[in-house]
Amino acid sequence: MGVQDRMKRYRQSGGAAGLVRVEVLVPASARPHVLAYAASIRKKHRDDRNELRKRIDQAVEDYGVRVLDNVDLSRLSDVSERARVVGKALMERGNARAFVIGRQLLELAG
Repeated sequence: MGVQDRMKRYRQSGGAAGLVRVEVLVPASARPHVLAYAASIRKKHRDDRNELRKRIDQAVEDYGVRVLDNVDLSRLSDVSERARVVGKALMERGNARAFVIGRQLLELAG
């Protein structure tokens, strides 16, 4: 696998998934503020993805056998795609509690 392929894969399904490069012109004195703000946005993005992963794992643990019988989550590369699939499956096939969890997953996935 070449360097370009690794970079593309990293941006699609790795740590940089969902992030884009932004270039802006700011006064030199504001540079630290912009960098700090960008770092806080990245941290929030990572935290949100980790929370979504935890909720997906919990839903699969609780309802996986009953509602995900014909779904292969390993074929989905993005966490938000997995959340949408699991959320819809929970809403369609689960009980009232599963419906609520499914709605929460869909809301978090955006």
